Amino acid sequence: MPESIMQSCLIRFLRDPQHSAAKLSPGEWQMLIRQARRSNLLSRMTHLVETYDLLSFVPEHLQPHLYSAQLVSSSNLRSVKWEVLQIYTALSEADIPFALLKGAAYVMSERDAFQGRLFGDIDILVRDEQLKEAEKALIKHGWFCTKIDPYDQKYYRTWMHELPPLKHLKRQTDLDVHHTILPPTAAAKPDINKIWEQVIEVKDYPGMYVLSLQDMILHSATHLFHEGDFEQGLRDVVDLDALLREYSLENGRAWAGLLTRAETLQLSRSLYYGLRYARMLLKTPVPEALTREIATQAEPFGFSRYLMDKMLLKAMMPSCIGQRTHLLGLARFILFIRSHYLRMPMRLLIPHLLRKALRQEK
Repeated sequence: MPESIMQSCLIRFLRDPQHSAAKLSPGEWQMLIRQARRSNLLSRMTHLVETYDLLSFVPEHLQPHLYSAQLVSSSNLRSVKWEVLQIYTALSEADIPFALLKGAAYVMSERDAFQGRLFGDIDILVRDEQLKEAEKALIKHGWFCTKIDPYDQKYYRTWMHELPPLKHLKRQTDLDVHHTILPPTAAAKPDINKIWEQVIEVKDYPGMYVLSLQDMILHSATHLFHEGDFEQGLRDVVDLDALLREYSLENGRAWAGLLTRAETLQLSRSLYYGLRYARMLLKTPVPEALTREIATQAEPFGFSRYLMDKMLLKAMMPSCIGQRTHLLGLARFILFIRSHYLRMPMRLLIPHLLRKALRQEK
């Protein structure tokens, strides 16, 4: 790992809050807060400060930043819970079961990953055969499509794993409605029926589900390493780290089931990357034997792995962590192209990227 990343205040703090807090100088605390804010992790950092009783180490003039982050996190959490209930009302009226994904799922299942996490939108999963009815039910309750261009409509409805993004007319909240976890045009084709077989119903909300912890881990890794937006990459690795630590507590040494599940869903490569970078960045306590086994199944050849290390470790860090901005931009651009290549065959990808490029020029 590049020295500038490994020695950043934020990485050191996330790896070991108790040990690093006592050693940070006032200037380093200021840099830590700056890095955490740029990574959308200031509220998570504040949660760790509170959990480990570290406030006495924070310079007094910087403590208001943490109080403010705590207030933002609490307000955001209330908003997410309220929005989930509105979605539940809309879909339960139409007798359409759904599963929450990512952040909202962490909230409603009370996974540690929701602590101090900020949410930009809500993601849900509905069965493909109920997708049209779900869209009608949501429109009835005020959610409308934000992509009205005919090409965008075709792009989402024909090739993607979700409806065009929805936004609520009054509350301006964003909602993504998925029918599977990867686009049908992607090479990896996880069987969504197998995922539905293991969903867990949220207590007191019949018809509202979350993914099993195994599938939460796999979806978190898949989302991170198939998407093209790495500005929130470190935040997503923190999510994955929290899920893996919970899995370790709940399953002890029974990690083999996670590898089997990844293989069943054709997500072994995503899990490989997830485990690799969680261990590398945050020292996630994943057994060495597990990482060796997943490497034998899904590790890319040497030069490809080398390039991914170089690009991902740059792309996932905020620009304030000791990096040359042009290299950061280049890494994110290459990974953006890679994400589209993973989602679409070349015959669709090249015309799609050309169209996007022409749009930006206008």
